[in-house]
Amino acid sequence: MSTSVNLKEQEQQHIDAELRALVKRQQRKQATCSAESLTTEKSLIILAATFVISFAAMRYIYMICPELNESEKQHMKIPRDIQGAKMLGKVLDRYKDMYYFQVMFGVVAAYIFLQTFAIPGSLFLSILLGFLYRFPIALFLICFCSTLGATLCYCLSSLIGRRLIKYFWPKKISEWSKHIENHRDNLFNYMLFVRMSPILPNWFINLAAPVIGVPIYPFTLGTFCGVAPPSMIAIQAGKTLQKMSNSNDAFSWTSVGILTICACLSLVPSILKNKLKKKTQ
Repeated sequence: MSTSVNLKEQEQQHIDAELRALVKRQQRKQATCSAESLTTEKSLIILAATFVISFAAMRYIYMICPELNESEKQHMKIPRDIQGAKMLGKVLDRYKDMYYFQVMFGVVAAYIFLQTFAIPGSLFLSILLGFLYRFPIALFLICFCSTLGATLCYCLSSLIGRRLIKYFWPKKISEWSKHIENHRDNLFNYMLFVRMSPILPNWFINLAAPVIGVPIYPFTLGTFCGVAPPSMIAIQAGKTLQKMSNSNDAFSWTSVGILTICACLSLVPSILKNKLKKKTQ
C-alpha cells in the first residue's frame, strides 16, 4: 500500500514538473515573439527616421540650388520617365557651366538617395549623367554613386531590415542563398555576373546580400566593377537623350548581347577554379 502511494506521488510530481516545463516554454515563446515584434517595430521606426532625415537633406540641397524661374522649377525633380529626364537635362545643362560642382553634387546626391532606399529611377539619372558630362567623368560618377548607394542600402538592410526582407521575399531569399553557397569561393566573380545580367534586380541584390551572408568586400568591389558595362551603354544613350522617345531606346539588341557575353565571361574564372578543385580532390 505504501509503495503504491509513493508511485502515485512520484507520478504526480513528474506530471507537475512537465506542466511547469511546458508553462516555462510557452512563456519563453511568448517573450521571443514579443521581442521579435518589438525588434520589427523598432526596425521600421529607424528605417522611417533614416528616410525622413535623408529626404530632408535632399530638400535642403534643392533649396540651395541656383535661382530658377517658375517654368524651370517644375522640372527639378527626380525623373520617372525619359521625358522627365529630357526636361531636367535641359534645365541642368543651362546651369552646368556656371554652377558646375553644385549641379554635379545635386545629381550625385539624388542618385545615392535612390540607391540607398532601393527606389527606382537611377537608370534615368545614369542617362542624364551621360548627357551632362564627358564619358570618363560620367562613368566614374555612376560607378561611385551605384557603389556607395548600394553599400549604404546593404548596411541598412544588415542593421534593421533582415526580418522585413525574410518576411516579404522568403522564396527569393532561399533560392538566391543556394546560388551564393555554390559560388562562395568566388563571390567577386558572381557579383560581377549578377550586376551585369538581368537575372536579379539591383535593389533586391542590395537588400538581400547581407541577409544571405555576402561579405561587404566582394559586394562593394563586385558592384563597382559590375555596374560599369551597363553604365557605359546608359552613358552612350545619354549623348542622344533629346532624341530618345522611351527608356528602351537606351538598349539595343547589340548592347544586350555584349552585356550577356560580359556576364558569362565573368563566371569563367569561377568555373575553371571549380573544375580544377574537383580534379585535385
